[in-house]
Amino acid sequence: MDTQKTILLIEDDLDLAELASAYFRQKNILVIHLVDPMEALQAIITAKVKPDAIITDLNLPLMSGLSFIKAVRAEGLQLPIILITVSNDVETAVEAIAAGAYDFVVKPLHFPQLLISAQRAFKYKSLHAENETLRQTIDYTKGMNPDGIIGKSDAIRKVIDLAKRVAKSSSTVSIWGESGTGKEVFAKAIHNWSPRSKMPFVAINCSAIPENLLESELFGHAKGSFTGALEKKIGLFEEADGGTLFLDEIGDLNLPLQSKLLRVLQEREIKRVGENQSRAVDVRVIVATHKDLRVEVQEKRFREDLFFRLNVIPMKLPPLRERREDILPLAEHFLNRFNVLNGTNILGFKKSAKEFLLTQPWRGNVRELENAIERAVVLSTTNEIDASAFSLFDEPSLQDSFLSTEDKKNAFIFHFGDEVEPLHEVEKKYVQFVYERKNHAKELTAKALGIDRKTLYRKLQEIEPTTAEK
Repeated sequence: MDTQKTILLIEDDLDLAELASAYFRQKNILVIHLVDPMEALQAIITAKVKPDAIITDLNLPLMSGLSFIKAVRAEGLQLPIILITVSNDVETAVEAIAAGAYDFVVKPLHFPQLLISAQRAFKYKSLHAENETLRQTIDYTKGMNPDGIIGKSDAIRKVIDLAKRVAKSSSTVSIWGESGTGKEVFAKAIHNWSPRSKMPFVAINCSAIPENLLESELFGHAKGSFTGALEKKIGLFEEADGGTLFLDEIGDLNLPLQSKLLRVLQEREIKRVGENQSRAVDVRVIVATHKDLRVEVQEKRFREDLFFRLNVIPMKLPPLRERREDILPLAEHFLNRFNVLNGTNILGFKKSAKEFLLTQPWRGNVRELENAIERAVVLSTTNEIDASAFSLFDEPSLQDSFLSTEDKKNAFIFHFGDEVEPLHEVEKKYVQFVYERKNHAKELTAKALGIDRKTLYRKLQEIEPTTAEK
């Protein structure tokens, strides 16, 4: 269901303001009327008023409509502003648009025309918000935005401060932390905060490449150096020349490759497989692992000299359970992100959902939280997420304890057992759940599921032949 839009109307003609308010009220649009533009400016700066669009007269006491527009833009606010003028000349239009107006209308007002302008302004604001969220999402995934590393806890702020300091150097950085804590995000951030930011950032997961191919991936190979080497290949060290090479899961590197990596770090030179020629490389190396390399050294699975070479600047990322004040800000960030990616308009989290998020152990850390929010956005059938939307967790007792009576009634909960059900069986249960929640209204059920009635009939027939005939 669409939320009610709000217009801030700045107009000293009280009769006109009353007529406009009444007209927009019929269109389910709330009008907040103010006479003083200075008061209006203060209201939006302090977020006392949060309009979806502003309509302001050109001729106002204390401040003209054009001056008001310039003042709003000077504050960095991107709200769409429609200017009411008494002149239809081109100069006024050009001046209004140049000042930052979204549109302008001429007195005497034609309210249907004003409505169209307002609706376009609403759409503009919505698209601007989506674009901003997408930009922040892209920056976050690239580690480009210092604020993209979401967190206000002391634990994460200390790591961010350290990352900013070490970014200025070319020293090797070792990032330690559990799976899902954001090691690659921090590696990208260090690169993008560094003097090397304009050069390549190259990443590889050492555990994801077969051992017999990893050397070639890192250092490259000469044509014919081994079976299948039909062409020469430039390795990742050369690709990252001048920039940063991120070696994830460095603890899984085998001993022969550890020896070669140590030589590269010491000599700043590489040799392609099958070549004798050394090639100089200027690469800042950042490594990450979830393993305790000190234990790996003791167990003779990791070279001690390489450990000391890598451990120049160690950074320990705290698990999410040790920075619980960051859970809800992260959840809001992911909600905004998946709203844009999925074309949804979920406004936030109910109290039950927040309590649920704050009490989970998050063994998969930020990655697990991100997946949980994405799943909740997909499964939620209302404009606010409640605890019932987190329906695929393997700890149902924790989930159930935070469901209100109403939430329990509406909850679609799938409990993992020893045997995992096939996807089509889970789908049947969910279709049946939505069908019952919509009181067996097929049109509403099909709309909620995002399918047509014909498809719904077929699915209901698969569940129970008599159900589709009701």
